[in-house]
Amino acid sequence: MHLRLFAVPIVLSFAVAACGGGSQPAETPAATSEAPAAATTVDPATAATVAGKIGLEGTPPANAPIQMKADPACMAANKGQTPTQETFISEGGGLGNVFVYVQSGLSGTFPTPTTPAVFDQRGCHYVPHVFGVQVGQPIEIVNSDPTLHNIHATPKTNTEFNTAQPIQGMKTSHTFTAKEADVIVPFKCDVHGWMNAYVGVLDHPYFAVSKPDGSFSIPNLPPGSYTLAAWHERLGTQTMQVTVAAKESKADANFTFKAAGGAN
Repeated sequence: MHLRLFAVPIVLSFAVAACGGGSQPAETPAATSEAPAAATTVDPATAATVAGKIGLEGTPPANAPIQMKADPACMAANKGQTPTQETFISEGGGLGNVFVYVQSGLSGTFPTPTTPAVFDQRGCHYVPHVFGVQVGQPIEIVNSDPTLHNIHATPKTNTEFNTAQPIQGMKTSHTFTAKEADVIVPFKCDVHGWMNAYVGVLDHPYFAVSKPDGSFSIPNLPPGSYTLAAWHERLGTQTMQVTVAAKESKADANFTFKAAGGAN
């Protein structure tokens, strides 16, 4: 652990128990006949798939080199090399780390996964760099490095949090309680300024992150017409309209971003 631990702002959460002071019994909330909305069940016999590729037009700027000399543990994890950011990941004209999701057109509610999404700090990088969760789905945050990290999330709709993990192997859990208005929540590490990541927070499971070659797939989609959105941290957001029939596999939901000057 580094001696600069004292310099890192750490937000601690304290549970405060409130005690009642009056002699009157607490009021019992009025009974309600409204039951929670049943989760929407997608019939596997009619479920559709939307897939495509995120293309990149032009040559992207080089990813910024990361200087890690201030933290020997980070240097050791990267074997003394100078790694780079993950802003542009591209193979064969495709663009990776693009968050693709159904922006509108869905109806009903969808069951919340109980399996946590694992968000690791490994080699002084956040892993994965881009991912998605549903409202209420736990995120298991892990520190795999022998150095201090902190996870500082800056949402607009949900509550901001800043959690320190000074010990290798530490695990904490967090859940977002509402769909994020701008969909994407940035994460940053205040200890290592180059560490950043992005999580899409939605109230449904219809999202994907493009692979380095740009490919993505969103399965188990109810038949219907939707607005599909694709977001990249530097190149912005594009949308398209897609319609899928029962059991249809649509494989041409393709987006193309320009490497310079933003999205088309």
